Amino acid sequence: MSGFKKLNIILLVLLSAFVVIDVFFDFHWAWYLSLFFVDFVICIYGSFVLSAQFFTSVKYKGDRTSKKIALTFDDGPLPSQTERILKVLAQYQIKASFFCIGQRVSQHPHILKQVHEQGHLIGNHTFHHSPVMGFLSLKYVVSELTKTNTQIEQVIGKLPRFFRPPYGVTNPNIAEAIGQGKYQTIGWSIRSFDTIIRDQNKLYKRITRSLKGGDIVLLHDYSETTIQVLPRLIEYAHQNGLVFVRLDELLNEEPYR
Repeated sequence: MSGFKKLNIILLVLLSAFVVIDVFFDFHWAWYLSLFFVDFVICIYGSFVLSAQFFTSVKYKGDRTSKKIALTFDDGPLPSQTERILKVLAQYQIKASFFCIGQRVSQHPHILKQVHEQGHLIGNHTFHHSPVMGFLSLKYVVSELTKTNTQIEQVIGKLPRFFRPPYGVTNPNIAEAIGQGKYQTIGWSIRSFDTIIRDQNKLYKRITRSLKGGDIVLLHDYSETTIQVLPRLIEYAHQNGLVFVRLDELLNEEPYR
């Protein structure tokens, strides 16, 4: 049972208790307001913190006793940027995972094919990566995931099972779409913030300061800073005995249907 469903049950029980107490005692209205305020805050937290697994089950780390870690890249494929990342990964013989936007797959299928042929894993990151994903209807969310999987299958001949929500946002509609499509939601244990950090040293320190076995690192194809820091990050991991693997190996999950 999801945290959201558990919260609803708790809310219903407490609300019923408040009503019963209100019948026999002078129960101030502020208690009702406080109850709904707490419920609202918890729901907001659960919507934006993917690892909380509030609406759906999320895989956001692997075995902490292992030395395996996984690099993941969101928002591609993109000309030049994705190809430069692939070049670095090939140089160090590393396999990574790419969560792709369906619209960009349709625009640059040759890059996606290159990602796949080099042995990297491909996941679903919706078709448009809408900034209002959390406000979309169930029908629209289902369409976003389905269209992306269709585009990817047309290029690589496989249907992704792994899905990463844009911005890490979830809600009941997104959770329902995930369930209907039988996707495995993928999060992260290290959020690099490479979309806003422009200083290479700051980005490097943010990723490496707590890097350890089982970590899933969130990066982005279009970040120039990431491309510049990537070789340094890989060398740091190697020097500390860490091994890069694809998500399916880290999580022991099937990536395709």
